[in-house]
Amino acid sequence: MDKRYDIVISGGGVAGLTAACTFGAAGFSVLCLDPTPPVVAREAEGSDLRTTAFLQPARSLLEEIGLWQALAPHAAPLNIMRIVDAGGPEPEARVVRDFNSAEISDLPFGWNLPNWLLRREMVARIEALETVEFRPGVGSKSLFTREAEAFVGLSDGSRVRTRLVIAADGRSSPMRQAAGIAVTTRRYGQKALAFAVTHPVPHDNVSTEIHRTGGPFTLVPLPDLEGRPSSAVVWMEDGPRALELAAMNVSAFEDEMMRRSCGILGPLKLETRRSVWPIITQVAERMNGQRLALIAEAAHVLPPIGAQGLNMSLGDLRCLRDLAVTAPERLGDAGMLDAFHQERHREVQIRAAGIDALNRASQISSQPLRDLRAAGLNALYSAAPVRKVLMQMGLGVK
Repeated sequence: MDKRYDIVISGGGVAGLTAACTFGAAGFSVLCLDPTPPVVAREAEGSDLRTTAFLQPARSLLEEIGLWQALAPHAAPLNIMRIVDAGGPEPEARVVRDFNSAEISDLPFGWNLPNWLLRREMVARIEALETVEFRPGVGSKSLFTREAEAFVGLSDGSRVRTRLVIAADGRSSPMRQAAGIAVTTRRYGQKALAFAVTHPVPHDNVSTEIHRTGGPFTLVPLPDLEGRPSSAVVWMEDGPRALELAAMNVSAFEDEMMRRSCGILGPLKLETRRSVWPIITQVAERMNGQRLALIAEAAHVLPPIGAQGLNMSLGDLRCLRDLAVTAPERLGDAGMLDAFHQERHREVQIRAAGIDALNRASQISSQPLRDLRAAGLNALYSAAPVRKVLMQMGLGVK
């Protein structure tokens, strides 16, 4: 007989593991699947060198599910979001504007953590939850649903039954495809490089986003590395240029980093390998199907600007969790999942449109348009009420 769970989660990335912790902490029986076992050490082959900035609402969820206590010692607070326009004829900072969390809160905007470390701590939390089963190396292969339950076929040839399937299985989600849910995709011809650096100038818990052309160059604080200030970098560029940068020898690459960062933190020393991934915006036409909820990149993919990606995903998760614990007898039914779609999909569309506009502005190469971008930054920053509203919107405060 097929084994039965309350919830089956397809995908064991950061979002899927967080979902497993969330629903396990709420008392539901959970099976979390991922065809690729998580890599939980920075130096290991295949480790995810990207970082995630958890904004204030996301930290609240992590506290509720018993994860934050383990993560907090490794987190770098983000007190200031600094926007730098370097779009003049030479790559130098010509406009610098700070968005300070102290204007709207007693807390930082967020806290930054490496993705490989998040996986390590989340797997440890799952092991402590009696109602959660994690099967690394086993993926979801098929989905058959009916009104009362769903059947998920696994890559090991077995099958399980469940009241709710959560698709957290990425931008090419097999569960979303099995349910026949279409997506709208926008491509930019961009790629992003992710890596970590050390630098002589302390970051002072300031996240710095430098705009010139091709996309932003973002330095996000990390805890010190062997006594040296350290930051995670996401460097977005037009595709061919990104591949050229990824193939450079370390010395030449560090020279290019110094130029592109305008020397704001001094010479940057590369401390990890460089990973590269394509930049798109993608939004699913619906966030639900029969007995199925889409979260994270199965539902929405955004360019890495403003720390919106995973924080939107945790917004999905909080909404789904609240609906489930309010009426557990309705877990996975049509009414619950329609309510989930109605509450989340419009916000996802609005935020995706906003990030799309910001990314297109960051790509521009024409000097007159770059000058216009700098003037727009000045105008937004100079109006204090507008500045505060933008910061609240970025945090997801309604």
